[in-house]
Amino acid sequence: MKNMMTLATAVNSMKNVLTDPAKDAQTAIGVFPSITGVHHLQQSPGVIISYGSMDVLFNDRVDFPFFYRTVPQDQSQFQGLIQLLNLFRWTWVGILTSDDDSDQKGSEELKGEIIRSGSCVAFLEKIQFSLDFKVEQYAKYKKITEMIGKSLAKVIILYSTNSYLVVQFCMAWWRMTADKVWIISAASSSLANTDFRSTDTGSSCSTFNGSLAFAMPKGKIPGFKDFLYNLHPASFPDLSFLRPLWRAAFRCELPNGSEHSRLLNCTGQENLSNLSSWQFDVNNFQFTYSLYTAVYAMAHALHYMYTAKSQHGRNLKLKFQPWQLNQYIKEVQFKTPDGYEIFFDEKGNVPAHYDIINWYLFPNGSFSSSSVGKFNLSASSGQQLFVNQSAILWNPYYTETPHSVCSESCVPGYRKVLQRLKPVCCFDCIPCSEGEFSNTTDAENCMKCPADQWPNERKDGCIPRVMVFLSFEELLGAVLASTAFLFAIITDVILAIFIIYKDSPVVKANNRDLSYSLLISLMLSFLCSLVFIGCPGNVTCLLRQVAFGIIFTIAVSSVLAKTLTVVIAFNATKPSSKLRKWAGTRISISLILLCCLVQVVICIAWLLISPPFPDYDTQSEPGKMILQCNEGSTIAFYSVIGYIGCLALLSFIAAFLARKLPDTFNEAQFISFSMLVFCSVWVSFIPAYLSTKGKYMVAVEIFAILASSAGLLGCIFFPKCYIILLRPDLNTRENLIGKQYSKKPK
Repeated sequence: MKNMMTLATAVNSMKNVLTDPAKDAQTAIGVFPSITGVHHLQQSPGVIISYGSMDVLFNDRVDFPFFYRTVPQDQSQFQGLIQLLNLFRWTWVGILTSDDDSDQKGSEELKGEIIRSGSCVAFLEKIQFSLDFKVEQYAKYKKITEMIGKSLAKVIILYSTNSYLVVQFCMAWWRMTADKVWIISAASSSLANTDFRSTDTGSSCSTFNGSLAFAMPKGKIPGFKDFLYNLHPASFPDLSFLRPLWRAAFRCELPNGSEHSRLLNCTGQENLSNLSSWQFDVNNFQFTYSLYTAVYAMAHALHYMYTAKSQHGRNLKLKFQPWQLNQYIKEVQFKTPDGYEIFFDEKGNVPAHYDIINWYLFPNGSFSSSSVGKFNLSASSGQQLFVNQSAILWNPYYTETPHSVCSESCVPGYRKVLQRLKPVCCFDCIPCSEGEFSNTTDAENCMKCPADQWPNERKDGCIPRVMVFLSFEELLGAVLASTAFLFAIITDVILAIFIIYKDSPVVKANNRDLSYSLLISLMLSFLCSLVFIGCPGNVTCLLRQVAFGIIFTIAVSSVLAKTLTVVIAFNATKPSSKLRKWAGTRISISLILLCCLVQVVICIAWLLISPPFPDYDTQSEPGKMILQCNEGSTIAFYSVIGYIGCLALLSFIAAFLARKLPDTFNEAQFISFSMLVFCSVWVSFIPAYLSTKGKYMVAVEIFAILASSAGLLGCIFFPKCYIILLRPDLNTRENLIGKQYSKKPK
């Protein structure tokens, strides 16, 4: 109770000081709206609390150590403006300001903050403030309005600490910018809002129709609304205060008014409660609320001083030096009826919070402003700005939330490319490159999909790659598999013919054991090509080249053995020949085993050092993942192929040298031709193999295996089968011997 009494005493003292500042010459304290006499203020030793000055100049505690204010300092709204731009994704905005030095400096700082936030400023123009319009200003205004009208920026920020600047935008030449959305800074909006309500200006000021404005917060002043509604000349002693209000509100003149007034005398029945809200708004106390807060802040400071004196047993009469109140102002901390906490920081500012007002001009000409949000700088991050978007009435030019960008957003599947010599908000959208995607709006870079995935058609996501390998189901794989089976069956048939006719002269004369070995190896070579078809696996990759290398080595070494057998057999018939002991099958089998042993050693070393393994290729074909066998060691792979090639070349040379032997041993001619076909196929294989990718590389190797095997089969065994099956008259010992002696020397 004591505290309430002392606070009441302080408030009453404040009322006396405010009513008659000269009552105590030593008490230099005061509550003021906006401060213009900066030099005078610097010289003042007293505490000053402003309820309207937002200029950042007064943050300087060296020049203004006793200055406090109950309105936010001007730059505290910058973050609110930026968050509002981000909320509606307005990245391309313009700024208009006055020619005042403080406004220009503040607007430059605002521009910098907007750019640092990621948005861009299309233009920053200053306009000259003047209460008296001059004709020479028209050209400049016209140039500015034309520039604004042509600009892609649909949102314009009007930043100024001059609250009267807004009224100029009701002039006719600003109507061409009526399709813009204006954001009005707090200092400009507060008094302009009052002017629009108290005059007819708002009915014709369509420039700001549907605009948003930051405004000093309004608040509840208990009992003040009832006090205003009860104002009446009959009960109010000082008519000089009511006279201008009654003139503006009721268009009448109170008693003892101006003798030259053309207005009718008031009837005395006029009541402020009968006025509409746009004529007399008692629900939007902004300056009044700030003044209310300032008075209570000063009262709390006086209360603290009074309490401090009483605790120290001093004289309770409120006489003090002006500077002495400063320390108590710093301790002020109380809550308003709305729950906002009031205290002064080290720069004399209260916690910054703003109302966000929507200005709207209805078709009937009535002007309306309603609160659609709040901004509280001292709230936690992400909770500072609140806007009820559904409550906003936009300019009639827009059927939905306005859009203000330099370049339209790049949809997923595209990336941004900045336009040369333009701000970062101006860009072109180009599709992501092949193999890349973007799944966000305005992506600066496209991303690559995982190795097993590929961008979809729109390039805004990834889908699994198409698995590619030579399968039995596709036409190429089916044809190659069928060809391999066909030649394997033909080989089996020829082997069966040779087994059935094993005692015939043709079979016996051409070393039937080597023929069996060659036929079996050719049959296996045809079948081993099937291992190359189908999805590659660990086992198949290990078996492919190893099986191919060993089987082909057996086949080629068998041909080499047949060739050497022909040479040995011919030379063994000569008298006193030393090659007779080498005639027979033992040397042939030994030769085959020796040749195969070398190939086996190469293959074992390959498997131990760097074996083949299943792998995939994502580079050769876009959108596809080629499953294949990685050969592991390229040197080992070409060593296997090269070794087979050396055996084939050796066989070709031996057969070519023995091609002119007597007709009984004319198999050398067929071997020469078969080796020529074999070598031609594999020489062509290497460049073809290196120039193809994926499943076609496998198809080339299968074709080489089938073609070379078929060349050996056809050149060596088809002539013999022809004699055995179709010309049995030639398949006789006498015929073979007769041929030998039928050719007499000349």
